[in-house]
Amino acid sequence: MNAALEAALAGRLAQQRERHRYRERHVTQGVGVRTSRDSREMLAFCSNDYLGLAGDPRLAASLAEGARRFGTGGGASHLVCGHNEAHTRLEARLAEWTGCERALLFSSGYQANLGVISALLGRGDTALHDRLNHASLLDGTRLAGARLERFTHADVEDCDRRLASFDPARRRLVVTDGVFSMDGDTADLAALTTQCEKHRAWLMVDDAHGLGVLGARGRGTREAQGLASGDIPILVGTLGKALGTHGAFVAGSETLIESLIQFSRPYVYTTSLSPALAWATLTSLDIVEREPERRAHLAALIAHFRREAAGLRDLGLEPMPSRTPIQPLVLGAESDDRVDNDRAALDMAQALEEKGIWCSAIRPPTVPAGSARLRVTLSAAHEMADVDRLLEALFAVARRLAPWEEASS
Repeated sequence: MNAALEAALAGRLAQQRERHRYRERHVTQGVGVRTSRDSREMLAFCSNDYLGLAGDPRLAASLAEGARRFGTGGGASHLVCGHNEAHTRLEARLAEWTGCERALLFSSGYQANLGVISALLGRGDTALHDRLNHASLLDGTRLAGARLERFTHADVEDCDRRLASFDPARRRLVVTDGVFSMDGDTADLAALTTQCEKHRAWLMVDDAHGLGVLGARGRGTREAQGLASGDIPILVGTLGKALGTHGAFVAGSETLIESLIQFSRPYVYTTSLSPALAWATLTSLDIVEREPERRAHLAALIAHFRREAAGLRDLGLEPMPSRTPIQPLVLGAESDDRVDNDRAALDMAQALEEKGIWCSAIRPPTVPAGSARLRVTLSAAHEMADVDRLLEALFAVARRLAPWEEASS
């Protein structure tokens, strides 16, 4: 044991605990909104399984079939001998689904974002990010060694001003989430497309939380906002949220995909995604396209929750303006430094757990300081009665705790 290392790490861990930002893992059993956490039955409102597919027996059957046909592991990177028939079929299907020329599989969404940005940019280039972008997008820029700039969240005018200030002789990439994972709102893709065309910049959209959920056919934020597939030159999607499996992909032109195969280090030097998972995801896409009633049911749950949760404002829980399955409730007033939002979020989450409801407390640095929240996520696997149970618990817990009111009295 290295005493200096242990002391340094112990100090950092102690600081996390003191700031109420210490994170813990919990052991779950079963898949879906009704699960077991640390051996206790819970109704979960914290999963990104938006369409309820992660526990669908049809996917399990396809996964087993894929394992029998192709094995469980890729065995090597795609460029050695790990590119399988299942990968080829899934990439072709994802390209068709998104309306792009080609798609390329990655082992995770984090890896995809690292791989795209680091392949497209280098030193002297600039990536302009929405201020609330996912951490993986920011880390991709750092890996590339490019200049990282941010525009005010969802402010296309600020994006325009900043683009105008950059050297037009260098590569400029505008990067945004389609649906923002902690707020649940969406980027204005049409406006960002216009700005990129005006300044001859490139646009990259990570639609991890939109694909499968938004749009008449579940094709994501682009479809929901009425844009053509060619309007988004670089589209990143995940397989581990609405599609219920694991992995990610990038969709775009033939030239883009070939460039990533040649220059994306996280793609070149990583063992390929399990072919069995790729095979199961083909079934996911079938369900997404053939069962629009899942999205319709989810939309009804979202509307009901938003309507009934409005009254939580009077109890210090502020619903954010989201029309997606992500329905955050921010605790206390962001401008009131007398309120310990981080501790309040933990107390609220613990009180909900005592009622058998699992809803995660999200604290900095995942969200800005002073905006700790309960991140409620809804799924097509929920029933309306489940949402009513959540609402009843939220009102009861908020009335009992209301720590922000005590802090300001």
